[in-house]
Parts: sequence; C-alpha cells; structure tokens
Amino acid sequence: MNSRSFQPHVTVAAIVENQGRFLLVREWIDGHEQINNPAGHLEESETPAAAAARECFEETGYRFLPESSGGIYLWRAPRSGETFVRINFIGMVSDYVPNARLDKGIIAPIWLSLEETIARESMLRSPLVLRSLRDHRAGTRFPLNVITSLLEP
Repeated sequence: MNSRSFQPHVTVAAIVENQGRFLLVREWIDGHEQINNPAGHLEESETPAAAAARECFEETGYRFLPESSGGIYLWRAPRSGETFVRINFIGMVSDYVPNARLDKGIIAPIWLSLEETIARESMLRSPLVLRSLRDHRAGTRFPLNVITSLLEP
C-alpha cells in the first residue's frame, strides 16, 4: 500500500454537558435517523477549535465556546473503510438561535443524559459518540493550545 494515498478525514466534535445532559444531534444518514455529537470536517485555513464552534452552530443553533480539548481519536468506519482523525473539544454553549438554518440532514438538537445515550446505542452514528461522553465524564482534558495552528490567516 502506498502510504501517500492514505488520507484520513480530519473531523472535530463539540462536547457539551449541562446539568447532566449532553448536547447531541438527531440527523438523517442514509435514510436512517442517527444520533451524533455536533461534529464535522475541518475546513481549509480553519483552526480545529473554530471548526468545532462552527459545526456546533450549523448543527444545533447553539454558539459553542471551546474551553479545552477532550482528546484525539483515530477510527475506521467498518462499512466504508474510511479512516477518521477526530479532535474533541469540550466547552459550553452560550446563546441559542431557535430559527438558525441547520445543515442538511439535521433533524434537531437533543439533550440526553449518559444513560439515555447508552439506551440509544444502536442509533449512534459511530462508537466515537459514546466514547467521547465517557471520556469527558472520566475527566479527560487537555489545554486548547495542545493543538497549535501555524497556518497563515
């Protein structure tokens, strides 16, 4: 295998817990309703933290304020064989824009406890969803500057 052809997808996710409930997203994927963290792809010339804030707003209507990093995960989707490098950001949400235009396929934001999320495990988009929540609850935290951007603005 030519290692130059290996190009994992770089994604980010917002992990938000408020009063024991996590901000998640109900979305349509291949004709099925699934649950995911607010997450998406890093765009060119965008810092990962900014990408997490943008994705959270585009998928939930909540403004996300990253406070720390929650880990970096490597995962291969079994059906497609695609590899993902996912960077989690932990933070809080400020204002909610109820009529914000959400990304295509998004049904609505949803707040679930860890137990409610576990009960819906078959609906989770990937094992990254539950792993992220469990790692958050276990106290996994890194400073935001653990990821440094040297990109020109």
